[in-house]
Amino acid sequence: MKSYQMYWLLAFITFTGCSRDDTGNNSDGSPTNNPSNPIENTNPPNILLIIADDMGLDATPVYSVGTSTPNMPNLEMLMNSGVRFNNVWSNPVCTPTRATILTGKYGLRTNVITVGDVLSTSETSIFDLMNTNAPDYSHAVVGKWHLSTDPTHPTSMGADYFAGLLAGGVQSYTNWNLTENGQTNNTTEYSTTKFTDLAIDWVDIQTDPWFLWLAYNAPHTPFHLPPVDLHSQGNLPTDEASIEATPLPYYQAMIEAMDSEIGRLLESMSEDERDNTVIIFIGDNGTPNQVVQTYNSNRAKGSIYQGGVNVPMVISGKNVSRTNESDYTLINTTDLFATIADISGASISNSRDSHSFIDALTSNNFEGRGFVYTEKYNTQSQGVDYTIRNSTHKYIYFNSGNEALYNLSANPFESPNLLNSNQLPLSTSDSSEKASLMNELSIIRQD
Repeated sequence: MKSYQMYWLLAFITFTGCSRDDTGNNSDGSPTNNPSNPIENTNPPNILLIIADDMGLDATPVYSVGTSTPNMPNLEMLMNSGVRFNNVWSNPVCTPTRATILTGKYGLRTNVITVGDVLSTSETSIFDLMNTNAPDYSHAVVGKWHLSTDPTHPTSMGADYFAGLLAGGVQSYTNWNLTENGQTNNTTEYSTTKFTDLAIDWVDIQTDPWFLWLAYNAPHTPFHLPPVDLHSQGNLPTDEASIEATPLPYYQAMIEAMDSEIGRLLESMSEDERDNTVIIFIGDNGTPNQVVQTYNSNRAKGSIYQGGVNVPMVISGKNVSRTNESDYTLINTTDLFATIADISGASISNSRDSHSFIDALTSNNFEGRGFVYTEKYNTQSQGVDYTIRNSTHKYIYFNSGNEALYNLSANPFESPNLLNSNQLPLSTSDSSEKASLMNELSIIRQD
């Protein structure tokens, strides 16, 4: 057992099997992509997964969606030395997205489809998989969990260590409840800084290859002005009326503070450790409607329109040979499960919902999955809305019975709805795309 576990380990799950794709193919019929020696190196790479909370493409520099974006020199540095992915789909709210990353499964299979749903500990997590297939790795979760309020839940899901926030948010970034070693206590430390401190402390004592799941609660509400040394938005007023009247600069300041702390974490590593680390940055869903740009405010976080589910993802570091490149591979957040497994050497065949995109880190000719899918529980209709897209078209089914079809190659902001009664009849090509998307939906949702 790793030496630090005698202090931090609350539960250890031994995984005895994992879901495989019995057909050996992706659901769209294409062959699975499972390299026999993913990221081959005598020193297994460390893996740093950074999750930003409520940060869409419009809030991210370089993506050219928002008209005003925060200053993020550290993220841009990762972009310049790695790959920026443009077609990554999450769920439209936090909890389900985190479950998809952790399990590699859509919410319809784990029953985690809305905020506050609890992920069953019977599910096989990426930590469970690594415990079995890559046992030399240490791993930790630092930051926001939001998959259960049970303080032992992260370690019951196989993580060696957890310190952070169990709930979905805080009332104040400087007055919140920190859970560590199964104990919860109030703290007044700025949460973005505290999570970084905890991450630095944990990384500093590692002697084995490691996987760190670092989930900031920034830039989730409440909007506020972070410590002045962490952002470039200036000396803004801090009263609630001012923040509510003009929330965007506060939201951007929170993102800049997160970027500053990411830089501090990276700088805390030795050069050798940094060079041996794969860094993954991703948003968990789109931007909140109060601060969304370009997208319609009712098509932001919480919706299954592009503004709610198309999120930034940047990967840089060890064995990422593509530099300063933009990639349009279709990727689901479920795919991080298989990809992280490949990076660590805990490789699995592509499962039904999780397809490794590890080859996209070294080749711009990678042919990934043909479709991406996501869903959302509709509180009004008490059912599930769901959507699917391919390289050109997107179909939405609303539980109310309404439908929508968009040609994203013609208009990435989903206009017009080709199924509206005032539109011309579908062209032959649009009709064919709709049939293909609906057929794939029936396969995904058949059980």
